[in-house]
Amino acid sequence: MRRMKSKGNGDALTGLFCSVRCVVEDKNSKVAWLNRSGIIFAGHDKWSLDPRVELEKRHALEYSLRIQKVDVYDEGSYTCSVQTQHEPKTSQVYLIVQVPPKISNISSDVTVNEGSNVTLVCMANGRPEPVITWRHLTPLGREFEGEEEYLEILGITREQSGKYECKAANEVSSADVKQVKVTVNYPPTITESKSNEATTGRQASLKCEASAVPAPDFEWYRDDTRINSANGLEIKSTEGQSSLTVTNVTEEHYGNYTCVAANKLGVTNASLVLFRPGSVRGINGSVSLAVPLWLLAASLFCLLSKC
Repeated sequence: MRRMKSKGNGDALTGLFCSVRCVVEDKNSKVAWLNRSGIIFAGHDKWSLDPRVELEKRHALEYSLRIQKVDVYDEGSYTCSVQTQHEPKTSQVYLIVQVPPKISNISSDVTVNEGSNVTLVCMANGRPEPVITWRHLTPLGREFEGEEEYLEILGITREQSGKYECKAANEVSSADVKQVKVTVNYPPTITESKSNEATTGRQASLKCEASAVPAPDFEWYRDDTRINSANGLEIKSTEGQSSLTVTNVTEEHYGNYTCVAANKLGVTNASLVLFRPGSVRGINGSVSLAVPLWLLAASLFCLLSKC
């Protein structure tokens, strides 16, 4: 008795072609290909209407099935049926269709206030089912355990702001990777305040730096009076820092000054001193607790309303 040879299973990648092999040892045998939908080929007669399917005969005893542009719907059992002179024989080949990982849905960039709870979403398709991993793109590159579609951050801090990378991976091909940017808003904190020693007739500057998101707005005060750029005084503010410059120091310029930094989440201040050479130095860089509360409230209102 002649035997028919066929592979028991096969793998195929979507979008490419695959061959489902069937080899007989008797060229007089009658052969047919079938799947769950019915007859595909009977001998050399094509019964299937699918233009992607054709016979592949590289030698007289081969009766393989070739499928172009494989799709997930092609997965399933394929039967090569052979009618010999003695008895019918069949062999089944189960086609497994593999799909590279593809992220189908990911959270948009998000802005939240410090202390809020944040949930990031990353969904992916693929066969086998992709494994999802999250990573915070910092120098430490922390990966989050759990390999979940949802990444929950409870009570987010400013240190947890930045880009988060979602990676979807399976063994079929390289991973699909996308990123989400998380911005964390927080109120201003004075990070540096620099008093200065000044000689009359010279130029001198007081400097103040603050950390905040959104970036803080700055104001300067002398006692309870707001200072503007005029009469030999110049205020320059960029993102996160501000300076008050006295172009020509006189006796009336010596004393305490207050730098106020504010954004929509809060306000803070620092006291700086412009002092004479050789005098006892005043408070330098400390947060002023002596500034009246009404002044802080007025400063915040003015900064937020752009008065």
